[in-house]
Amino acid sequence: MVFLMEHSYFVYILASKRNGTTYVGLTNELAKRISEHKSGCADSFTKKYNVKNLVYFESYSSVQEARHRELCLKRWKRARKLELIEGMNPAWDDLSLSLSK
Repeated sequence: MVFLMEHSYFVYILASKRNGTTYVGLTNELAKRISEHKSGCADSFTKKYNVKNLVYFESYSSVQEARHRELCLKRWKRARKLELIEGMNPAWDDLSLSLSK
């Protein structure tokens, strides 16, 4: 189980399925934000393409660092993002199942 620190910022990647459509986001409440994606009340892109499995995330103590990382990941080519996910989560498990508030 992953315990989330209260004053952390998270850069995360959601996927529709293994090697499927991906979405990169930033939040300071990871469990809550992922819940919003899963319920369909979040960003229309994730709802439209059924992108709701948390497959990767990183934690930062500074919002500036997290924003910089998010922008970097968004600029990466798809293959590089998939390599990043595979490095941390080779089975493409939905990591949201192990989050705890």
